[in-house]
Amino acid sequence: MLRVLAVDDEVPALEELTYLLRADPRIEEVACAGDAPSALRDLSRMLVSRDRLDAVFLDIRMPGLDGLDFTRLLTGFAEPPEVVFVTAHDDCAVTAYELGALDYLLKPVRPERLSEAVRRVDEAVHRAVPPGEGTPGPPDEDEMIPVELGGRTRLVSRRAVTHVEAQGDYVRLHTGDGSYLVRMPLVVLARRWEEAGFIRIHRSTLVASAHISELRFDGGRASVQVGQELLPVSRRHTREVRDLLVRRFRHAEHADGERDE
Repeated sequence: MLRVLAVDDEVPALEELTYLLRADPRIEEVACAGDAPSALRDLSRMLVSRDRLDAVFLDIRMPGLDGLDFTRLLTGFAEPPEVVFVTAHDDCAVTAYELGALDYLLKPVRPERLSEAVRRVDEAVHRAVPPGEGTPGPPDEDEMIPVELGGRTRLVSRRAVTHVEAQGDYVRLHTGDGSYLVRMPLVVLARRWEEAGFIRIHRSTLVASAHISELRFDGGRASVQVGQELLPVSRRHTREVRDLLVRRFRHAEHADGERDE
């Protein structure tokens, strides 16, 4: 069963597309978005919470970020969904297929034509993900997080993130060149990024262990040096952080010893 996202800035068109998709027995769930930035935010939340999204059915001509730009941004994700364009314009088909679109439907959408597009999505998804395999990629794969900055959408690499701070319903991603506010719970991000080496050092702080350069103790209080910042470690997480750094130090010693032999 497929999980898809329908995107169109025109409400009647979005309602019609959603109705047709939900009527298809191969589709389990249909989410909706009224523009491309909202669709990117929905996609990001799905990926972070390990929810599966198999395909996006979207319009091309939308205000702000259009469907083609949206598809270009998808290339930054480790496992982007399939893309099916649903548009009233036939002059973008070549560009759409160059971007890797699976199908290109013209409005008004005929049910049998949409059914054929769903069949293509179903075949592509089951060809790419063998039965029994999960959707998350390997831990060493990078992940791109879409963030809004000055009315524009930018992709931030997980590898560039040094630490994350909880701020109410949001998290602030800190990188070497700035910080970005993203609407998602810290607990969800911590679970998603655990295999990539991010550890909890405080109930409101998540740190990329690769960016920790030093562990300090002062008057019974622990802190870690991350870039130019000194971040406090709660008593609850002190042993976990210390054990992690000890293991990393021993691994480095072992690797150096093997090189010297």
